[in-house]
Amino acid sequence: MFKTKDTGPVADAIKRHWVDTRLPPALRPFARLARWERPIGWYLLMWPCLWSLALASNVAGAPIPNIWYAVLMFIGAVAMRGAGCTYNDIVDKDIDDKVERTRSRPIPSGQVTSRQAKIFTILQALVGLIVLLQFNGFAIVLGASSLVIVAAYPFMKRITDWPQLVLGLAFSWGALFGWAAVFGSLSLAPILLYCGGVLWTIGYDTIYAHQDKEDDALVGVRSTARLFGEKTRQALVFLYGATLLFFAGALAFAGSGPVAFVGLTLGALHLFNQIRVLDINDPDQCLALFRSNSTFGLILFAGLVLDGLATYYF
Repeated sequence: MFKTKDTGPVADAIKRHWVDTRLPPALRPFARLARWERPIGWYLLMWPCLWSLALASNVAGAPIPNIWYAVLMFIGAVAMRGAGCTYNDIVDKDIDDKVERTRSRPIPSGQVTSRQAKIFTILQALVGLIVLLQFNGFAIVLGASSLVIVAAYPFMKRITDWPQLVLGLAFSWGALFGWAAVFGSLSLAPILLYCGGVLWTIGYDTIYAHQDKEDDALVGVRSTARLFGEKTRQALVFLYGATLLFFAGALAFAGSGPVAFVGLTLGALHLFNQIRVLDINDPDQCLALFRSNSTFGLILFAGLVLDGLATYYF
């Protein structure tokens, strides 16, 4: 059932990664399905969770976020990002086979079968379920409800120019979840944080999608990269600008202190530097700028944590 064929790394994966050098050959295709060699995906899924957790912790008067919750969110992000990528590859196997960057992925290259990939998806989802069950009832229901959006996402590139919007709805769900984990409810602050996270995701994934715009046009895949085209920079000014406004609103309604706003300001400089240097016709640079959004996530999280410490001790 789990016999695989290791035909080598995926074309756009990190070269000489531990997945390709240290894992047993039979496990490598599954690790590639889950994108273990590309942690940027679970970074971007994890940061909204940690932002929300830190913001809620500050409101609750805790000096730092709950470490156990943070560890669970990390595990959940890795598991559910892997499950989502595997599910996406199952749905997109015919498209991936026609795109140069993706035809070496495990399913179109024959490293694993669709049946094996489906079993692997279920196993990863079970890990995510175990993590989810560690939280309160409201958070469990909230977390499970995101699966509707996750299931719909792979099909959106076939029917709308805005698949990045649906990705944002899914990837930013943690902005609601972290708050719910602390309080067992929602309020305006996490909702504003979520809205900002959705717009941030549209922005960074538009940059990412510029890598494939020629192939996407040939196979009929739609994206905001193709929609915005040469006006991508102007679109990013709006998307990132609105992101920052929503985040500022979330901090204000949560009663955050000045250190949190300093973090947001430094994050703003990082985002607008992406816009300043962006060359949509340079795939390598687009990938590097996309990955740099994890730095933005870290900056914002650090600002929230330091603000909590400053408020508690000073």
